[in-house]
Amino acid sequence: MRQAATEGDPQAQCYLGVCYQTGQGVAQDNQEAVKWFRRAAEQGDPVAQCYLGVCYLHGSGVPQEFGEAAKWLREAAEQSDPAAQFNLGVLYETGQGVPQNYVEAVKWYREAAERGYPAAQFNLGVFYETGQVVPQNFTEAVKWYRAAADQECAPAQCNLGLCYQTGRGVEPNQQEALKWFIRAARQGDKTAQHNLGLHYADMEVKEAEAAEAAAKASPDNTTPAN
Repeated sequence: MRQAATEGDPQAQCYLGVCYQTGQGVAQDNQEAVKWFRRAAEQGDPVAQCYLGVCYLHGSGVPQEFGEAAKWLREAAEQSDPAAQFNLGVLYETGQGVPQNYVEAVKWYREAAERGYPAAQFNLGVFYETGQVVPQNFTEAVKWYRAAADQECAPAQCNLGLCYQTGRGVEPNQQEALKWFIRAARQGDKTAQHNLGLHYADMEVKEAEAAEAAAKASPDNTTPAN
């Protein structure tokens, strides 16, 4: 792979960058990873452009520079790389490296979501649920939450559970809500864990009330004293 990368093969250069970034087969070295990502990115490889953009985004192997991150992510996003499209959407939503622009954020989230990127599907669902930029549409929110939830995106699983709990975009279904809360909670989602705790606490209260009501309703079988 190194030989192919040295001879200028961009896919080999990108793969070698990943090896250095993860320490797979070589000593982990973020600066060396960036070197190979850059070589491939400058040849137009979209995956390498995305990796290089993310390195600038997080300051991994290079100084953190949001403008450079946006530049490389845009190069990859315009070649339909879904990870780059998602991260470019994040930059537009937060206003890092580009002017804050929610319309642009939604545009790039949608591009990535339609290519199956779960984090983008979740973010797009949030925009539809809140009605920010796009018309509020709970059914559309549920559609994108479900697409992300099926790919084990924990925040989407939690939000889908809330939709079932409250009947937003779907018929209310407490069992479905509980199912999605459990799946999210097992992945460490704190909101889902909180919701599960409330659910079980409510169950205990209802069981205690039912037991108390049953005790009051039962006939008194004791024999009266003379």
